[in-house]
This record gives sequence, C-alpha cells and structure tokens, in this order.
Amino acid sequence: MYKQSVALRDDILNWDGKSAAGITDTYEAHANSRGFLGRLIALSGEPECEVGATWLVKHHIEAGASMNADQTDRWYALAPGLTEWGAKLHLLQCMPAVPVPSGHARRIERWLSACLTIEQKFVRAWALSGYADLARAHPRYHDQAIDMLEDARENDPAASVRARARQVLKAGTRG
Repeated sequence: MYKQSVALRDDILNWDGKSAAGITDTYEAHANSRGFLGRLIALSGEPECEVGATWLVKHHIEAGASMNADQTDRWYALAPGLTEWGAKLHLLQCMPAVPVPSGHARRIERWLSACLTIEQKFVRAWALSGYADLARAHPRYHDQAIDMLEDARENDPAASVRARARQVLKAGTRG
C-alpha cells in the first residue's frame, strides 16, 4: 500500500496541471488499486497535490464510484483548507453525487459563502449549485439557498454565474 501511495503521489506531482491525457493516464494506472479513493482524499489535502488529486476524485465519482461515510467526512473536512480554485471547483462538482453529512453542513455552508466571493466565476457558479445541493440534503438551508441564488441571478457581474443561478432556481432546491 505504501508503494502505491508513493507512486500515485509522484504521478500527481509529475502531472503538468494541464494535460487531460496525463491525468487520465494517472487515473487508469491507479484506479483499480486497493484503497485508491482513500489515498486520493488524503492527497487532496496536500497543497502541491490538491488540484490533481481532487480532479481524480471527481473523475472517480463520475465513473460511478461512491464514498463511504468515513471518506465523505474526510472529503468535506478538506473544503475550508483548499487553496487552489481548481480544487475547490472539483469538490463543488462532486456535491450532487456526494451529499454533505449533517456534521459538515454548517462548515460547508460557510465555505460555499466564501466561494461566492472569489474572482473565479466557475467556482462562483458551482458554489450556487452547491447551495442547492446543500438545501436538498438539509432543508433548513432552503431559504438561504434561494436568497443566494436570487441575489446572484440579479447581481453577479458574470453572465455565466447569473445564468447558472437561473438554471438552478428553475430546477429547484428540493429533492
């Protein structure tokens, strides 16, 4: 297991941060190894690995994998410490498939609010979707999610963020 972790970490560190083929090759080389998702979650907490590791988590989830309760707890515990916008985006893009556990709801709500204030418009747009995902899992956030979505629909400077807010409002925040 240790050798697999070192090899996975090295492959992530050697990725140029741009090549889709490069990161996909890393996925193909390691996806079937025992403990893959757990190792990726751990590597997502390392600043030098966070973008590549979170991309791999997202890709793994999109391929049909699921997180157990411990993995989900560790995944959402990472959110406030992520520094790169790409890593934040990847975590946000996993939210529809990985519901926020009750113990992380308040922390993720604060993190989503912070994501709405950053310059990167993709993160702001996906944070709006994240609010809807949070409200679906935890209805006590429904009114707050609606307020955030309506505010973004009317006031965000980026047309893409306003459009995302309209789409999410149209789809609704109730599961």
